Amino acid sequence: MRRITIAGVRRRASRARAVLLYQKAALVAWNRRRGPHLPVDFQDWVERRLDRAAAGFPDVWRVQLTSFATPSRVGVLVHAFYRELVPELIAELAAIPVEFDLIVTNATGEPLHIDTSALKRLRNTLVLDVANHGRDILPMVQVVNAGLLDPYELVLKLHTKRSPWRSEHETLGGTGAEWRASLFESLLGNPENVEMILSAFAEDPDLGVVTAPGSLLGTEFWGGDYELVRELLMRIELNVDRDRLQFPAGSFYWIRGFVLQGLRSLMMTAADFDKELGQIDGTTAHAVERSIGLLSTEAGLRMKVRPELEVVDPVSWRRYRGSAPRAPRARVIPFYLPQFHATEENDAWWGKGFTEWTNVTAARPIYLGHNQPNLPSDLGFYDLRLDAVRQEQMDLASAHGIEGFMYYHYWFAGQRMLNMPIDKLAESDVNKPFCIMWANENWTRRWDGRSSDVLMGQDYDRVPATGFIDDAMHFLADPRYLRIDGKPVLAVYRIAQIPDYRSVVEHWRKRAVDAGVGDLIILSVDVAKDFDGLAGIALADGLDGTLGFPPHNHLWDWVPHGGLRVDRRFKGNILRYQSMVAAAQRTLLRLSEKSYPGVMVTFDNTPRRQWKSDVWFGANPYSFRRWLSAACSAVADREPDSRVVFVNAWNEWAEGAVLEPTRRFGRSYLHAVRDVVFG
Repeated sequence: MRRITIAGVRRRASRARAVLLYQKAALVAWNRRRGPHLPVDFQDWVERRLDRAAAGFPDVWRVQLTSFATPSRVGVLVHAFYRELVPELIAELAAIPVEFDLIVTNATGEPLHIDTSALKRLRNTLVLDVANHGRDILPMVQVVNAGLLDPYELVLKLHTKRSPWRSEHETLGGTGAEWRASLFESLLGNPENVEMILSAFAEDPDLGVVTAPGSLLGTEFWGGDYELVRELLMRIELNVDRDRLQFPAGSFYWIRGFVLQGLRSLMMTAADFDKELGQIDGTTAHAVERSIGLLSTEAGLRMKVRPELEVVDPVSWRRYRGSAPRAPRARVIPFYLPQFHATEENDAWWGKGFTEWTNVTAARPIYLGHNQPNLPSDLGFYDLRLDAVRQEQMDLASAHGIEGFMYYHYWFAGQRMLNMPIDKLAESDVNKPFCIMWANENWTRRWDGRSSDVLMGQDYDRVPATGFIDDAMHFLADPRYLRIDGKPVLAVYRIAQIPDYRSVVEHWRKRAVDAGVGDLIILSVDVAKDFDGLAGIALADGLDGTLGFPPHNHLWDWVPHGGLRVDRRFKGNILRYQSMVAAAQRTLLRLSEKSYPGVMVTFDNTPRRQWKSDVWFGANPYSFRRWLSAACSAVADREPDSRVVFVNAWNEWAEGAVLEPTRRFGRSYLHAVRDVVFG
């Protein structure tokens, strides 16, 4: 007889709602009449994406692009179309009180020589020729796709604006020249004004955009752009609410670098943009302009006009100086999977040379636009036996505000598996914090850790769990090991699976003290009771707390299949990522003192289970950033040492939970982490 659990009842109720919604969604999809062909048509984009992906920027740039040796923290992006307005615009940049870099996209049709001699704080300059296509927006997207905005925490976005149509607009007053002057005065003007703007960003990690008065517009300015925006944001599986819109009009603004960096996830190219016909509405450029506001909001970021800004410390702007120290908001620790090197066991179970990449590359999409196979970019199909690979992972993590990794540690009755990467780390002199989670589940052919079809199982009768601490002791003693209040952090995945785990934990503590390691902080992973979790009673059971590991013990909300064009062979679950994020945010408001929150990049185990997988629909870097920021805010009142947030995961490629750069999202998720940590 099956046990009835609250979680099970909720899952079945959610399924029932999904079935009813499916009928409604299918009817809406059937009756929806498609209008004229749109440049950003979603199905066209999917078909283009299935071909060899375009770079998203002009090929000629490849020989021009060189990373600045010492990039600033502030970048200025200028689009030049009206050549005669360039000197006026450049002169305004003298008001910036910190070092900055200047990137100019030149659509004048002629060579552009810029006099920057009066800009004493300008560090680096790059001028790139572009076609007169997509207004200032396509060149901006191309700069993003080329990775040129990657270094910047803040970006000032400007262009040579005339807007002659403005004087005849029914709602917007003033001439184009008057609007341009107002924008410059609000966003630049003088050093004191810019100091105020930079200080506001420095003090509020969730301030996303600052623009001029009269430039922050709402739903009355959808114009002819709603359908375009809806099609565009389908690329990251994000719904658009017609009744909610706020965006910075005119493309003049100060903005968190992440908002623009994340546009890489839309995979836009020149083919997405209309021919230039002098349009004042209803183009892809106008749709992207509005999407900037929607994506900022989705990321949990606020937009303000300059007069609304308030600051506590008038010199906090100095943190954007290149030499200023940066204090992290939290200690972000992703889980690390060591399944990317060949082992004798995997050779025997799955075939010679098997690694996780074998599953990853075999995955196929289950609905239109599904991101499968999800493939690596910067690091390639790496082999963790290579020291250079592991070093590059650590360097990449450090550069984006990640303190260290929590390694899955596999120990089966005294036998280790997949231990090579952490052993190599322990033997090295790499100064990077790390910790371990004992993944004490069965190794099964279904990849679910349950008791069926076990390849290698836990055997606590033959080798008691008390012995695990001796296997882990040399890690715990390492001075680089992650500590909270001076105590090494040790996590256990399925603590209740261990017979008499209370006495086992007590034994571990005593052995650690006897070995000179000292007191431990022992955490139980927050999983469901029917998955050998503790259902929130960790402290009463002699443990020091719990750590979050979504999707475990988080909301599962089923997505209707109507309109998704799901493959008829699919028998798994499609779930809503945004629902999980919203529910997690509410839970974080009442986070207990001994709970360490976890945030999930996404979950999609299609590479392992294909037509029976669980897929979280709607996962994207912007929603992830909102969740991560909420988690960091939830621990903000703790001592700095205890502000620990875990992330699922650094490299769970066969489950989709990947912070590492991908062909689909580039470094967008890493940029989200960096923005939150150093915001």
